[in-house]
Amino acid sequence: MDSRICIRRHAAYHYGTFGMKILASLIAAAIATPLLAQSAASSPAAPDMPHTKTILDALFKAGPVMIPLFLLSIFSLMLVIVYLMTIRRGAVVSPGYMATADALLRKRDYLGLLAVSNRHGEAIARVVQKVLDFTTKNPNADFQLVREIAETEGTRVASSLNNRVIYLADIGMIAPLLGLLGTVFGIIGSFGALGSDLGAARYVLLSQGISQALINTAAGLAIGIPAMMFYAFFRGRAQRLISDLEAACTHVLALLSLQYNKQAERTPVLLEDEF
Repeated sequence: MDSRICIRRHAAYHYGTFGMKILASLIAAAIATPLLAQSAASSPAAPDMPHTKTILDALFKAGPVMIPLFLLSIFSLMLVIVYLMTIRRGAVVSPGYMATADALLRKRDYLGLLAVSNRHGEAIARVVQKVLDFTTKNPNADFQLVREIAETEGTRVASSLNNRVIYLADIGMIAPLLGLLGTVFGIIGSFGALGSDLGAARYVLLSQGISQALINTAAGLAIGIPAMMFYAFFRGRAQRLISDLEAACTHVLALLSLQYNKQAERTPVLLEDEF
């Protein structure tokens, strides 16, 4: 009797356990079915999500600071092109003009050299033009005054070359500062999103703010570093051209000094009345 009861209890336990397993399987299937349906429904929409961005998209969405950075990049590129065409030896001292000036100065053809200087656009031509304009208007002027005129005009031309190159240095300093300003804006937006009650969307805003900050920093450095490199290049070229201009001015003044000495030798000496 007792053995029959034990067999029945064991069978009842076995059937109960088997029923629980079936129930658990049904519950698991019921839970898994909506999840599978949801994943299947959401899988076609996955390609529409912007997992990757192009560089232009990232730059356009990097905040308002990118506008002045973009303008600075265009301005610096224009300056580099203009300096490549203007800051060169042919625009400051040309061998053809120096040969013509040497020949005309030895002939004392000041008016002819003045006409040639008016037709040329070199820096040395402007210096010679100022000197000859003063000499022709003041034929009895001392040579020291002529030298001062040449030195003043040469200093003005040299300062003009140096001041033109400084614009690239200004861009090289301003662009990283603007990038830093955009970085600050991006960090402010990131912390504002982190402290908001937007749920999972705040992490998206946080990543966008960090991305904006890094893009502004990179843009400022990408503009500032080449600007400083070109500034160093054109500054060295300007210094070499200024040295060539000084040498050309010295040569012109030496020829004028010879002409002044010859004129002084040919001038008769006025003697005082003899007692």
